[in-house]
Amino acid sequence: MNAPSDLSALKIDRDTPPPSRGAGRRPVVLLVLALLAVLAAFAYFRLAPHATSVQVGLAEATGGGSLSGSGITANGYVVARTKASVSAKILGRMASLAVTEGSLVKEGEVIARIEDSDYQAALAAARANLGQFEAQIRQARQDLQRTQSLRAQNLVAQADLENAQTKLDVLVAQRSGAQAQVKVAEASLENTLVRAPFAGTVLRKDAEVGEIVAPSSAGGGLTRTSIVTMADLRTLEVEVDVNEAYIAQVRGGQSARITLDAYPDTSFAGRVRQVVPTADRQKATVLVKVSILDHDSRILPEMGAKVVFESNGAPHATAVRRVLVPAAAVVQGGSGAAVWVVESEKVRRINVDVGATRGEQVEIRQVLAGGESLVLHPAATLRDGARVKVEGR
Repeated sequence: MNAPSDLSALKIDRDTPPPSRGAGRRPVVLLVLALLAVLAAFAYFRLAPHATSVQVGLAEATGGGSLSGSGITANGYVVARTKASVSAKILGRMASLAVTEGSLVKEGEVIARIEDSDYQAALAAARANLGQFEAQIRQARQDLQRTQSLRAQNLVAQADLENAQTKLDVLVAQRSGAQAQVKVAEASLENTLVRAPFAGTVLRKDAEVGEIVAPSSAGGGLTRTSIVTMADLRTLEVEVDVNEAYIAQVRGGQSARITLDAYPDTSFAGRVRQVVPTADRQKATVLVKVSILDHDSRILPEMGAKVVFESNGAPHATAVRRVLVPAAAVVQGGSGAAVWVVESEKVRRINVDVGATRGEQVEIRQVLAGGESLVLHPAATLRDGARVKVEGR
């Protein structure tokens, strides 16, 4: 007979909490969230619009002059009307240089000397050859005189007299050739001396003693073609580009006031010397040369200057401002011509009124003011507000 079971040992332990159902799912949720974040980042960088790389050109406002209360103004530079790069007439090594920057030279003054030992020897040889012919001619003349005396006495044949005369004639001709050779040798020796072509001031030394100099580039980078650059500072003038819209108001002999950038508080009297009879189609300007009447040692070549052309009370015409853009920036569409302007790394399409073509540039009559960055060869897929990146920046 079996003993009865002890049921008192059976009870529920309520102190230990039961295992949670979601504890095994937490790592899976975190993994899914991480994958979603990666997919979102990938989609953003994959589908977000990227900056398009573009080339740009500038819109340029034309005009070298403007209107002021006293007249037309234009900017330019001081230049010397008489200026030259002085070079040697022959190839050789420079033996001496007698001037430096700022030296005053007279016309014909020796500036430099080329090594001349070869030319000295050539001249001596030519003179010696001439001396030989001179001696032979003296002897030939004496022989001719004796032959003539003997012929008069009928002691020699007529042929002997003719031979003596022919010998003298040949020697005289040869002497003329020798004299020409002496002149050539003297000229070659003179060419070793580099002289000032006019009276003026040396602006720059272009070669030093010991360097090879030549009339033209004949020996590569080590051969100098210019020894000094000089100018006559008495012929200084200002060259300015005047907007072609104002050029009708500028005439030869017109008075002007010149102000140098180096001395803005001082002005100098000037007069229009020449209005060059041609225009620059790229800049829509005409070159005007203005003589400086007030000679001053402070005025130097290549200085920047501003010229005010005095109007003498004449009324001014109203000039049209011109803006030129590269032809590659203009696109044609159904709505007309347009350009793409780059602003804050984004592009904006602007319709424009196209004017005349000037070389590789096109005139824009309205909207643009000059200085804008324009997209060159814009793609057909370009849209307003698209992000762009300028090449080279």
